[in-house]
Amino acid sequence: MSTPNSLPEEFLQYIWENKLFLCNNVKTTSNEVVEIIDVGKRNTDSGPDFFNAKIKIEDTIWAGNIEIHKKSSDWQKHKHQTDKAYDNVILHVVEEDDSPIKRRNNKLIPTILLNYPEKLKINYQNLLDAKTWIACQNQFHKINPVVLQLGFNRLMIERLENKTDEILDRLHQNNDDWNETFYQTLARMFGFKVNAIPFELLAKSVSLQILGKHKSNLFQLEALLFGNSGLLNNQLLGDQYYLKLRDEYSFLFNKYQLKGVESHLWKFMRLRPGNFPTIRISQFAALIHRSHGLFSKIIEIENIDKLKELFKVQASEYWNLHYNFNKSSKRNSKKELGDISINTLIINVIIPFLFVYGEKQNKHYLKDRALDFLEKLPPEKNSIITKWGSLGIQCKSAFETQSLLQLKNKFCEPKKCLNCQIGVKLIKNVAE
Repeated sequence: MSTPNSLPEEFLQYIWENKLFLCNNVKTTSNEVVEIIDVGKRNTDSGPDFFNAKIKIEDTIWAGNIEIHKKSSDWQKHKHQTDKAYDNVILHVVEEDDSPIKRRNNKLIPTILLNYPEKLKINYQNLLDAKTWIACQNQFHKINPVVLQLGFNRLMIERLENKTDEILDRLHQNNDDWNETFYQTLARMFGFKVNAIPFELLAKSVSLQILGKHKSNLFQLEALLFGNSGLLNNQLLGDQYYLKLRDEYSFLFNKYQLKGVESHLWKFMRLRPGNFPTIRISQFAALIHRSHGLFSKIIEIENIDKLKELFKVQASEYWNLHYNFNKSSKRNSKKELGDISINTLIINVIIPFLFVYGEKQNKHYLKDRALDFLEKLPPEKNSIITKWGSLGIQCKSAFETQSLLQLKNKFCEPKKCLNCQIGVKLIKNVAE
């Protein structure tokens, strides 16, 4: 169980920021009367915890920064005494005063003890100690659903920003080539988690520029992708289609001096046959074949149904009777990329790309379009969303399910209750 000493410094910052401390008869450790006029603005970067605060000590009004610690001695522990960024600290707020604190000029910094209602600490400790699926699960029924709805927009923006960070890293690696970056990101998602890494490695091993030279020839596209996937190396002999692909790839391999990925990276176990990497690679080749300038097309599309239509691609004829090379199966309908898969690609690739491209190119209508697409897509179905449903949250769109995924993964899992609207209200014991 958590103890008061184990509570993070962030809890004290939360108390200060929300003015939940006891403000009557506040005095410094030197017995000077203090009036808190303005607690200041929270600083999320390096430097003091709060900027532009205003306080009155005895008859003098001070404006400057506030630093908060659990113990006074944390000032030296964090080496603030040698950092000029802390010269303008007008008040040191602590839970325990165990050492006098001085600025670099050797002048004492006024210090006060942060006093607050014990129930706040108890409420927060209860959340930290909870072993349930989410910390507030047993209190979740107290929260007005409107509170959660109001937080969806912020959660969604945060989730998109998290995803766009990955895109920007990849864009930097590709020397700001948006088309190549989009192609690699899309390829990774074509792996649908299980085969995400080998699919991304495949895309990096065969550039979009090379594929573009053969975009009008589906068979050559398949030869390039299947060949560099390593899946043509698993057998010496095979059926006619397999051998033709190997012959074509042999020529293209030498022409472009290609280097493929290892076939053992691809996962087939515990996958439905329609999700086998063989099927996905063929569908990916079909998408490249039919969609010249794919990224440019996507930027121009304003209708969600037209966007979905762009991804309705089919694996080639061979795969009507196969799931693996050289092994026949019953005729099936696995050729076309399904609606759920298309929605997954739009949610995890298209929408983040529209968002980050709109931001970088100062085309904010693309960011609005990304959010609009999310509201028009159906809610996702997965274990996390099902669990939220058991708590009474019924989603109407992908916008809401994505927000709930962000809430669970980025706030509930690490127990960042102090940064969550629900957690904040429960700590205050307010549910409205």
